[in-house]
Amino acid sequence: MTDAVSNTVGLEPPEGDELVDDGVAGLTDDADLQDPLKGLEQSDDPLAPADAGSLDGALAGGGDGAGGSGEDDGGHEALAEQEKFDELNDRHLRLAAEFNNYRRRTEQQRLEAWTRAQADLVEKFLDVLDDLHRVADLDLSNATVEGIMEGIDLVEKKFVRTVSDMGMEMIDPAGDGFDPELMEAMMRVPTENEEEDDIVAQVFQKGYTLKGILVRPARVSVHKHG
Repeated sequence: MTDAVSNTVGLEPPEGDELVDDGVAGLTDDADLQDPLKGLEQSDDPLAPADAGSLDGALAGGGDGAGGSGEDDGGHEALAEQEKFDELNDRHLRLAAEFNNYRRRTEQQRLEAWTRAQADLVEKFLDVLDDLHRVADLDLSNATVEGIMEGIDLVEKKFVRTVSDMGMEMIDPAGDGFDPELMEAMMRVPTENEEEDDIVAQVFQKGYTLKGILVRPARVSVHKHG
């Protein structure tokens, strides 16, 4: 009995019997013992975490976008301010040109108005000038002194009437009190009469005013008492 049991250790399986592969033996392979998480590194799963390089790139791109927007806003503001400045400068130049044109136009109109006024004044004296020419052209061989003096008197009256129609008034202050605003004292005449003090003694040259404006003062002599 002892020999029979001891001999069973060296027994080989009988011919025809094969070893059955149940899959368990395959787990002992070295390749299968590697880290099972290794395959997850190349996984296409969208939930898998992104690598550090991709995150850095995304953050860098976002930062550049924010900076670019600020620069664009600053550029737009500068452009808008430049356009506003150009518009105001253009308006200023236009207004300056219009003012210069207005000033030249008004100056020209003033000169034209003054010239027309002078022309109207000269026209009023043309008739008087014609009368003076007629007196100057008298034939002295046939004219008398009385006729010449009568012609001169008529010319004088016509001249006075002309200047009166223009609003001119004559200043003839003989016997009136001295008025320094309308008269110019050429000399003093002593008098014993106190009542004659500052009274016009003589008119050397008559004065004239035109519509209240002094054209020429009357030149006179004035009595002075004491």
